Amino acid sequence: MSIPDFQSLLLPILTITGDNQEHTGSEVTDTLARQLNLSAEDRSEMLAGGRQGRFVNRVSWAKSYLKMACLVSSTGRGKYRITSRGLDVLSKAPIDLDIRYLMQFPEFAASRHNTRQNSRDAEELGAEHPQTPEEALETSYQNLRRTLAQELLEKIKQASPAFFETLVVDLLVAMGYGGSRKDAGEAVGRSGDDGIDGIIKEDKLGLDAITVDD
Repeated sequence: MSIPDFQSLLLPILTITGDNQEHTGSEVTDTLARQLNLSAEDRSEMLAGGRQGRFVNRVSWAKSYLKMACLVSSTGRGKYRITSRGLDVLSKAPIDLDIRYLMQFPEFAASRHNTRQNSRDAEELGAEHPQTPEEALETSYQNLRRTLAQELLEKIKQASPAFFETLVVDLLVAMGYGGSRKDAGEAVGRSGDDGIDGIIKEDKLGLDAITVDD
């Protein structure tokens, strides 16, 4: 199954700690993975940066939000247990926990305010953007890349044929063909060239050449 978003992990984590015992982060992560029937592939899925697993990242942020709301508290490095407030929340048998629910607790609301996010931001995030901060940055980065690629494509379409021919040769040089732009590639694209738009050296010694045409 797919990995739940971090807000969907809030209640399961709180429930696991509901025994009022001390728990380690790795213990809770493993317990959640078993409860959710996550495969090894699910658990090995990485964020775009490749520095942390997506599931571990979501569990970590869910724990952080529970701490911000004082539903759990740290008892040592990588260890924590449920608080009296957390037990009170569980006793009410909530159907779900999310950011909007946590906003009722002043410590959580103050923490959100300190990060320059108000209750409206929280409602929008809870309803539309169930992502951890790292995932939000990842999404923004990918959106920027797609927008930039589209803008570049539009500009290239509006450019002259001569510019496009030169661009193709430059691109091939950048991909590793030949040595420098001066040594490896030259745009041709003139009458009488039999449709050849560019010539590029296939290797750095210039022993083989590739012709580029449309």
